[in-house]
Amino acid sequence: MEVHKNRWIEEWNAGRENLEFNFRWTRRSLAVVGLFGLAVPILVYKGIVREFIQIGVARKLLPAFAAVE
Repeated sequence: MEVHKNRWIEEWNAGRENLEFNFRWTRRSLAVVGLFGLAVPILVYKGIVREFIQIGVARKLLPAFAAVE
């Protein structure tokens, strides 16, 4: 029994296999890398640190001046 190949899936798969050869750095790709590679991790880190400081001051585990940024 032979499998019937889907032409669109085969084209998509070939594009995935050759992605590193066909990729081009454009303004849009640089913006996406800057946003998700730099801005989002920095904002997540700052939010986590701020929350830890607030919880630490509220539970009196940290001095009150630790909350001043």
